Amino acid sequence: MSGSPYASSLGRLKVQFPSFLTRDALLALAAAPEVGEVTKLLEPTIYGNDIIQNASLYQGAPLLEVAVNRTLVRRNRLSLESTPFAGKAVVSAYLRRWDIENIELILSAKAQGRPVTEAEAFLVSSREIPAGIFAGTMTLDDFRMLLQQPTLEAIANALVRFGYGSVLLPLLEVYERSHDIFPLLTALDREYYRNLSESSRFFQGDEWTVRNVIQSEIDVRNVLLLLKGKDGALAAEEIAARFVEGGTISKASGLDLYSARTLAELITNLEPKFPSLPEGNPGYAENRSLTGYEVALSSERAVRELKRLRTYPLSLSVIFTYLIHSELERIDLRRVIYGKLYGVPAEKIQSQLVIARLT
Repeated sequence: MSGSPYASSLGRLKVQFPSFLTRDALLALAAAPEVGEVTKLLEPTIYGNDIIQNASLYQGAPLLEVAVNRTLVRRNRLSLESTPFAGKAVVSAYLRRWDIENIELILSAKAQGRPVTEAEAFLVSSREIPAGIFAGTMTLDDFRMLLQQPTLEAIANALVRFGYGSVLLPLLEVYERSHDIFPLLTALDREYYRNLSESSRFFQGDEWTVRNVIQSEIDVRNVLLLLKGKDGALAAEEIAARFVEGGTISKASGLDLYSARTLAELITNLEPKFPSLPEGNPGYAENRSLTGYEVALSSERAVRELKRLRTYPLSLSVIFTYLIHSELERIDLRRVIYGKLYGVPAEKIQSQLVIARLT
C-alpha cells in the first residue's frame, strides 16, 4: 500500500485537517451574541487573514461570507492539486458544482429582474451579499462575461463553450411562455450529476466509496424535493419534472412515496431508509419549517459517508473526506452568520450544526 498514488495526497491533506473548526469552536460561535463577536472569534482561525484583508471593504455578514467562501476556494484548489492523475476527472467533475451554483444564481437573478453586480474577485448575490465561488472550471472573467449578457438566451448561448449551453437552449422556448426558471435549473442539476456519475469510474477498484457519496447526495436532494412538494401541495407531475435520477431512489419509487396523503405519512414512509428524519417533526410542528428535516438528512449522510470514506485513506476517499468536511464547515458557518443576522436563538442554531454531530 506504500506505493499507492494517494500516499502523497494523504500526507498533503492530513496536515490541513487541524485547520478545520472543532465542535466546541462552532458551538461557541453559535453562542456569540451577534455577528461582530462571531467575527472576533474567527480572526485567530484560518479565516482570519481574509477577514483582516477585506475589513476595509466589507463589514458584518458580507465580510464573513467573503472569508468563508475564499477559504473554501483555497481548500478546493488544494484538493484538486493533491489528486493523482487517476482521480482528476472525478474531482474536477465534482468541483463543477460551484459553476452550477453561480450559473443558477445568475439565471435566477436575470429571470427575476434583480440586479446582479460584481465586486473585485467575486460575484454579488441578488440580495447584495458576496456569494461567488470560483473553485470550479470557470474563472472570474467567465462569470463577468455572463453578467454582461442582456438576456437569459444570451447567457445560454455564452455557456455553450463551457458545456452548459446545450442543456439550456432547448428549454428557452418553453421558458419564454411560462417564465418558470425551475426547468432550467433542474436541467443543470441533472447534467451535473450525470457527468459526475460517469466520471466516477473504477480505476483502482475503490472508487465505489465516491459513487456512494454521489448517490447519497442525490437521495438527499430528492427527499427534500418530496418534502417541499408535499408541504407546498405540488402536483406529482411537478415533482417528476424536478426529480434527478442517479440516487438509490428511482423516480418511480419517489412518486410512489409522494402519493402519501400528508407530510406526516410521507415522513413515516421514508423513515425506514432515513431513520433520523423524524427529528425534524418538532420544528415543523412549531413553525412549519423544513430546516429540521434538512439538518437530519445532512447529518445522517455526513456521519455515514465520512465513516466509510475514512476506512479507505489511501484512495480517492481521502480527497472526498477533505472536500466534504470543507463544505460542511461552510454550511455550518453560514447557518451561524445568518442565524445571528436574523436573531435566531443560539440553542436553535447549535441544534442545526452538522459538524457538531460528527464528534
